[in-house]
Amino acid sequence: MLRSFKGVLACSAPFALLLAGEAHAQATSAPASPTTATPPAKSSTVSEIVVTARRLDRARASIQPQVGASTYTLTNEAIQAMPGGDNGELNQVILQAPGVAQDSYGQLHIRGEHNGLQFRLDGVILPEGLSVFSQAISPRLAGSVELITGALPAEYGLRTAGIVDITTKTDYENGGEVSLYGGSHGEIEPSFEVSQHTDDTNLFVSGSFLHNDLGIESPDGRSDPLHDNTDQFSGFGYFDKIISPSSRVSVILGTSDQTFQIPDVSGGQNGGLGFNVNGQTNYPSQNLNESQAETTQYGVLSLLNTTESLTTQVSLFARYSTLKFTPDETGDLLYNGISQSADKTDTAGGIQAEGSYKLGDAHTLRGGLIVEVDRTTSQTNTDVFLIDNNPASPTFGQEIGTSPFAIPESDTKVAQTFSAYLQDEWKLASTLTLNYGLRFDQFMGYRNENQLSPRVNMVWQPTKSTTIHIGYSRYFSPPPFELIGGETVAKYVAPTGNPLVTSSAAPAVTADTTPYSERANYYDVGAEQKFGRHVTVGVDSYYKTSTQMIDEGQFGAPIILTPFNYATGKQWGVELTFNYTNGPFSAYANASHSVAQGKDIDTSQFSFSQAALDYVAGHNIFLDHDESYAVSAGTSYLWQGTRFGGDLIYGSGLRADLPLTTPIVEPGNQLLTAIPNGEELPSYIQVNLSVSHKFKNAPGGPIELRLDVINAFDEDYQIRNGSGVGVFAPQYGPRRGFFGGITKEF
Repeated sequence: MLRSFKGVLACSAPFALLLAGEAHAQATSAPASPTTATPPAKSSTVSEIVVTARRLDRARASIQPQVGASTYTLTNEAIQAMPGGDNGELNQVILQAPGVAQDSYGQLHIRGEHNGLQFRLDGVILPEGLSVFSQAISPRLAGSVELITGALPAEYGLRTAGIVDITTKTDYENGGEVSLYGGSHGEIEPSFEVSQHTDDTNLFVSGSFLHNDLGIESPDGRSDPLHDNTDQFSGFGYFDKIISPSSRVSVILGTSDQTFQIPDVSGGQNGGLGFNVNGQTNYPSQNLNESQAETTQYGVLSLLNTTESLTTQVSLFARYSTLKFTPDETGDLLYNGISQSADKTDTAGGIQAEGSYKLGDAHTLRGGLIVEVDRTTSQTNTDVFLIDNNPASPTFGQEIGTSPFAIPESDTKVAQTFSAYLQDEWKLASTLTLNYGLRFDQFMGYRNENQLSPRVNMVWQPTKSTTIHIGYSRYFSPPPFELIGGETVAKYVAPTGNPLVTSSAAPAVTADTTPYSERANYYDVGAEQKFGRHVTVGVDSYYKTSTQMIDEGQFGAPIILTPFNYATGKQWGVELTFNYTNGPFSAYANASHSVAQGKDIDTSQFSFSQAALDYVAGHNIFLDHDESYAVSAGTSYLWQGTRFGGDLIYGSGLRADLPLTTPIVEPGNQLLTAIPNGEELPSYIQVNLSVSHKFKNAPGGPIELRLDVINAFDEDYQIRNGSGVGVFAPQYGPRRGFFGGITKEF
């Protein structure tokens, strides 16, 4: 693992990539990564093709050098050394980077942001989808994973909390492997990988199927929650063809199809809100039967061309995703007063054209155009109770009849996004680099908004072992278009059109302002120091102010997040990193402190109580995903073919509502019974351990055996307690689990 200010250590991205590969190779005593070493060639022709492929890889990386940004790199070897290796999920890999906090449903928060992650494959944007639980990208396909944060240069926009850029595996060798992994929680996961290299083509294909009984975090702390099965299939394919010594065409295809049961709370709750569904008034909580299915398919077609001074890449990208929530109609009505089925689809596609031009020794110009079209369709059917809303009626406030009333809705919307940028990497001196540029973004969806955003970064390397950077970026982030609902609040206030009849799902607040794009100023200062060949330490600090700061929350049983805005927001923090590599031993540690606050919720108001809106309008509150302190650390040691490893995460706890012993009277005589996000949940530490051994001389090819222990000390900790702004239900971290696997190479 390597933390660096990419593109600055040697004033070029290729060298930074090479340095990362070499550092990790030293740490693991493994062969250098594919970007740094050429395997023995079977013939001179094959050797020439591999050399050409490596050169094209470096040319592609030079288009997006991340000058001045903070980049944390995890190679495939580093991922394999983690407990679970590439059998785990991508979010667990990213969680080991600095400034990352975990949340329920596998969500991650970078530097106090709510989501805001942009995923890229080989530098090409992968449009957002509808997934909540599922992760469309597996670590199995990654040659390396980079988390890019800080004051980003102009090539990055729209989603700026962090850029997760995954370089796909390109081994340029023939072979593959099959694997079987499993253990606690009924987990079983067969998988395979195949690499083929012939003449001027390269192919990599992988696939896996996962079943376990812990698809979503436990809502009550049980090791094996009730009704929590998941089945997950994912597949990936990469193909490229060198069409000339200076150009290459590549194709990426991926798919995931994942189903999740929504876990039930044990303990035999047998009640509800006092409603009657066709004569039934009670419902055992352990019998609830809700589920959610999520699918994603994506594809990228790229053409790369490079000359001595000009490199360009033009890519077409597309993504199709679906989300379907199936409720337990009777149970949901009795417990929540509403039962809603949701069927959503989102289709996105576009073009990304970027280039780099070396204008003499001192200047390198880079620019690009990105156009994306997004079409979302939402179909919901909501069952509610009709409620007597006539104050003069003796049954005022009571249920009318015992049969639910259906409210169907259908909505289709199209959004277009246009982005363009131009920047100059100016070599002021051999040790001083200035990168400055402009980015323009136009978003036309539920709103029509745009912004011209300046970016500037300066990097100084006073000695060969010291790097200092300072940067400023202006950001423009539209709300997640695919999550904005088309529901009409009025339908729930007066579902029959008669104002004397309301519904059990009628919100207390009927205001429904469409979310705005967030606009922010971001400042970042950091330094990195190397001590000899083995130790690297770094510090990075940031400060961000924003208007219309975007947040998201779950405000109903369907596990679909709803975006809303705080009129103003601010985030600041500091990160410390440490890396040590010496032969077969490596270790790392990251620590961060962050603060994230917002004031005045001014969109999607119907999701909140009037008392909460009044309080937040006059107070800066912590965001529900704010975590004051976070630590990640890990180590790996290779001894006579056996690798021992372990990692840990520490969190000081996310936010929850602070109950008030004496309610506060807000304007309009609204009683506030709890301070929104007013307290911090208890801290926790989770330790994971791993041991593996590769039998290199096994018949037919090497065999690797591994054993992993997740949450080795069985820490019983709560990620959410069910309270907080936009928090719907409690979730607990995983309890101790034992897992083993066998991998056969061929």
